[in-house]
Amino acid sequence: MNVLTDNISVFAEGFLGTVELTVYSSLLALALGFVMASFRVAPVRSLRVFGTAWVTVLRNTPLTLLFFAVLLGLPRFGLVLPFMVFAVLALGCYTSAFVCEALRSGINTVPTGQGEAARSLGMSFGQTLSHVVLPQAFRTVIPPIGSILIALAKNSAIAGAFSVTELLGTYRTLSELGYNIVWTFLWIAVGYLVVTGAISAVFNVLERRWGFAR
Repeated sequence: MNVLTDNISVFAEGFLGTVELTVYSSLLALALGFVMASFRVAPVRSLRVFGTAWVTVLRNTPLTLLFFAVLLGLPRFGLVLPFMVFAVLALGCYTSAFVCEALRSGINTVPTGQGEAARSLGMSFGQTLSHVVLPQAFRTVIPPIGSILIALAKNSAIAGAFSVTELLGTYRTLSELGYNIVWTFLWIAVGYLVVTGAISAVFNVLERRWGFAR
């Protein structure tokens, strides 16, 4: 217990770093996932090819390798940003591939006749997608997107190996100070449970309000 009470500021800094990383990466992942899902179902072949390539490359690339590519590779091309920004880019882009596929699976559950009816009324592809298809698809993808964002929160632990302040990285500081590593990891686990529990609670509320009735 002393490891927490004696080092509350260290845990708080790491916890807030994980929350910040999770929030910003989630927003980026949702935005990019929406764009790529739109590309994957677009009538323009070049957009479909780009969306497919984005998902294929990122889903099949280890996240640690992507961190190396972003945090160590981009500065070689003159793009120098804070490590936190690089970590958000790596996490957000990686997770966007999974968000894209979740959204696309939801889009595929909407009967094709509804899209055809919208187009027969003179609606464009963008209007059909945003006003007819996505509102219905959203109801089916709430649980899987919640699970994806929970995985993102846990994946954020990788950022600690690249000089980004986050929760798991606190164990190194406390280990050097001689604190029991078991208790240290226990409180770190509690911190991650708080983050993932908050995400789960938010998506449970969304599912009860807008999801399909069970």
